[in-house]
Amino acid sequence: MENAAHDRLLIIDFGSQVTQLIARRLRELSVYCEIHPFQNVTDAFLDEFAPKAVILSGGPASVIDDGSPRPPAKVFDLGVPVLGICYGQQAMMDMLGGRVERGDGTAEFGRAFVERKGDKHPDLLTGWFLDGREQVWMSHGDHVAEIAPGFEVLGTSPGAPFAITGDRDRNFYAVQFHPEVHHTPNGPTLYRNFVELAGFKGDWTMAAYKEEAIRLIREQVGDSKVICALSGGVDSSVAAILIHEAIGEQLTCVFVDHGLMRMNEAQEVVSMFREHYNLPLIHAEESDRFIGALEGVSDPEVKRKTIGGLFIDVFQHYADEIEGVKFLAQGTLYPDVIESVSFSGGPSVTIKSHHNVGGLPEKMGLKLVEPLRELFKDEVRALGRELGLPESFIGRHPFPGPGLAIRCPGEITRDKLEILRKADAVYIDQIRKHGLYDEIWQAFVAILPVRTVGVMGDGRTYDFACALRAVTSVDGMTADYYPFSHEFLGETATRIINEVRGINRVTYDITSKPPGTIEWE
Repeated sequence: MENAAHDRLLIIDFGSQVTQLIARRLRELSVYCEIHPFQNVTDAFLDEFAPKAVILSGGPASVIDDGSPRPPAKVFDLGVPVLGICYGQQAMMDMLGGRVERGDGTAEFGRAFVERKGDKHPDLLTGWFLDGREQVWMSHGDHVAEIAPGFEVLGTSPGAPFAITGDRDRNFYAVQFHPEVHHTPNGPTLYRNFVELAGFKGDWTMAAYKEEAIRLIREQVGDSKVICALSGGVDSSVAAILIHEAIGEQLTCVFVDHGLMRMNEAQEVVSMFREHYNLPLIHAEESDRFIGALEGVSDPEVKRKTIGGLFIDVFQHYADEIEGVKFLAQGTLYPDVIESVSFSGGPSVTIKSHHNVGGLPEKMGLKLVEPLRELFKDEVRALGRELGLPESFIGRHPFPGPGLAIRCPGEITRDKLEILRKADAVYIDQIRKHGLYDEIWQAFVAILPVRTVGVMGDGRTYDFACALRAVTSVDGMTADYYPFSHEFLGETATRIINEVRGINRVTYDITSKPPGTIEWE
């Protein structure tokens, strides 16, 4: 979606695994921003994008190495504020006449403390150093050994003598730490100061986004018809309601029941949309096709790509049946796009393929409508409220497009899916009964590809183990496991083992993201 009407901030990505958190911090300040890999940022791109400010992200490379990534030199000639973070600081110093050296005992990883340097601080550091020093999160081997002309030292740490530097005249600032992460508690203040000194109006609101999205959907679609891939999750549902508000009866939703839904979910989705929303809905019962293609498949990428291909086939079938269809609508989100970028298209590695990212086969002859492609999950929920969706629906836990297929590591079978479906229903029921549902971002059961020996009654069992997963998060880009009490876990394990035939062992997954992902595959 073209957002030229908004003040725009450009984040140039050098491959940091937390670059997405920079965007989150800025969106929280009602500032529109986009992340673009450094390879794609050319002089011509800068002219077209016309950023009001630029942030240079961190990254794994060393500026000392030949061929290490750099932003275009033009970034420093735009006349806009620039903030360099970690690798971004080092690239800035190197390009503007400073010097970077190898670690040699000054590497820092993890928590560190920065102390103020100098008597007069710029607006960037308003609200900092009120208690004498600031806790920050460092992750660097190289360090700046000599700052560029025009810069001054504003903060130091034991391993980074130039932890904060700035050129006040040009509004160029650079920090060696990561202000976007939770472990830099006062980081949001630094970002707020940066966008204020850049003159951002903070005009990125969901009310404004809704009106602009409706206008752009109408412009894109014209008089053509659209089919919408409706999964029943928050993302696709918000996309469907938004597009319906824009083009009305030109939209037909297709709900594909692939046999990989949670217990009773297909019936709930169909009844909700048919009873509460006056829009055309096709219920495509395709469980035999999907499960038949997936039985025996164990590789997670093959699962995702198989499901994606079958979705395309189903949508193609209904697109052919509806006269005038020229567009397929999807609830693709910004994290989906980011996680699907490979090194060849950007500096970050591919985390996993997303079934709804990457364009459409030419054979379909359809164009994509993706009105949520620039939004994070919490922004989608805010947009849902603007559209009048009920809070009980907006607050539903995310559910992946591939469904239970990626919560079934190893080979998929109908029996395992049914066991998983029942165990998941017990688990979510437990969470609701204990009043924890709204505290948790996402919760589910994964059935593990191992059988374990157990004793039930006087007999020996040899059944599946399962893992419970529950995380807290804001946008799904990072997550921590939910700290259930042992009493809750014991009660839940007892219920699952007693009520779900086929499981005799229950574990709880306490992995954060990173290093793990939220889903198991």
